Amino acid sequence: MFKREQISVRFDTSEVLSPGTTMSPVLLLFLLPTTLSSESTSTQAETSTGLKFIVAFPENIAYYHPDQPQNKVRITALYHNTELIIKMNTSHIQTEILNARQTWEFAPDAKLELDRSEIANKTLLITSDKLITVHVVSLKSNSMQTILITPADRLGTEYLIPPVPMIEGTTHPVDMVMRDVAERGPFKLIIINVDQENTVTVQGAVSKVVSLQPYQVAQIWVKTEDILRTVKADQPVAVLFGHSCAIRYNCTCGQLYTLLPSAREEQQKFYIPPVLAKGAEDETFVLLSTQVSPFNSNSGLVMTAGTAMLYRPGLLLPLIPEIDFAACSVVSFITSVQNFAVIVVHKDFTDGVHVGSRPLESPEWQQLQGTELVSTSVVLASNQTVIWHSFSKMAVYFLGKKAGAVFGHPAAVVSKIPDIRGCVVSPEVVKIGQHAGSWQESLKYCKDNNLELVSFPKAQLQRQIYDKIVQAKNDSLQVVWIGMRRSSQTGEWYWLSRDPVTDTNWGDGEPGMVHDGQCAIMSLERSKDFGWSDENCCKNIHPLCYSSPVLLSV
Repeated sequence: MFKREQISVRFDTSEVLSPGTTMSPVLLLFLLPTTLSSESTSTQAETSTGLKFIVAFPENIAYYHPDQPQNKVRITALYHNTELIIKMNTSHIQTEILNARQTWEFAPDAKLELDRSEIANKTLLITSDKLITVHVVSLKSNSMQTILITPADRLGTEYLIPPVPMIEGTTHPVDMVMRDVAERGPFKLIIINVDQENTVTVQGAVSKVVSLQPYQVAQIWVKTEDILRTVKADQPVAVLFGHSCAIRYNCTCGQLYTLLPSAREEQQKFYIPPVLAKGAEDETFVLLSTQVSPFNSNSGLVMTAGTAMLYRPGLLLPLIPEIDFAACSVVSFITSVQNFAVIVVHKDFTDGVHVGSRPLESPEWQQLQGTELVSTSVVLASNQTVIWHSFSKMAVYFLGKKAGAVFGHPAAVVSKIPDIRGCVVSPEVVKIGQHAGSWQESLKYCKDNNLELVSFPKAQLQRQIYDKIVQAKNDSLQVVWIGMRRSSQTGEWYWLSRDPVTDTNWGDGEPGMVHDGQCAIMSLERSKDFGWSDENCCKNIHPLCYSSPVLLSV
């Protein structure tokens, strides 16, 4: 996956596939040889963005004080004029309008926090008309936890339960764990149902079955003797794993929760940046599906078919598998705490990392032992919330530090599609028209498809589009029209976009004299370096249509 070229190509399959259907690029070449696109209905499913989220707030008994915790939901919009609707137990309580990159905080009623009831009707439903990201912040005294919320359409029906970490005073010694004392209580599973009746089975040596109505929540103790391994549901659910008051230090306890990722059968690569264990190496453990391993700074990679998590006092962090590396993430920023981002990227591609509008400045990269990857920690300012890569993918985590304790979560993924111009919200479309026609007819064809004949004045953008073309073009198709032609008044070449003609890619001996071809074509052959030529505008040639991406302001 770590190629410098553009690798996240999406194909325009709307003319031959039903909505939601996906197809491999190889098969696509046979079915639709003249169409390629970075636009796809599956783009949203690859990210942390969505239109519907359901949230529950675990019991928080941090520091043993009866004070009310300060629960907040933080919502970030990707588009202007995004309408949010907030419902508590399905009853409407608030509507809000956000603009692109605006983050809004909502403090729910304290009564929404879960108690110890096995089944509860305490959920918050968040819907929007445009894509948003959602994460939850829970604060009580100096104990803070943050959780990135998974969109409802990405929730699964099967989850693997990680092993419980060994925490002195909480889960160890085992014979001292008791249900009635908060810090000595077992870990919990919190199962959040969405909008259908559901039956959920928690499988283990002693299995448990619960029936849930829409938007209900079930709480299951993870007791050692039950050996619980898997959550299976008839309909999608969200599953939280953690503890209401895990012992940390100096006889204090803090909330410790995370959202489990849905199960995957195939083996995944998980990279462990050593900075996550900095200052707490002896207290840091890696939780795999069937075992707990001490943190090993000499190994930056673990492979497992299930979930991999990192535990250290105050932090329970799902590790990002390589398959979920992305090109752009939105990073939380919380006032009154120290804010950091941890970035993991291939060692040869560090120059493509940007924080906000600027390349990452003077980072101290640290090698992940046994891998080709490096990691670094970046101190965040309030205006640095978008981290993106111009030509590859990476993993990004948010970490906060309050009163010496670290908390955090994987950063919200906005896009898996790298782009030299910034963070892609809606990807660019590159489409070779199915019908050959004159330059004028091709211009109309593109406009009829809400596109334009491609104008790409900058060399970097030319290379980006060339890389997309080479992955999907029909070998029998040799040339295409592009959005360049001569001025009838001056004979000078110009782009339809009216951008200045600066970086050109004319083939050998091209262009000809002013009385030769008046319109421009582009070779589709890499051996000819995708060179341009002038051509008679009336010749029948396929068009190369294009639309620019929508970028998130940085």
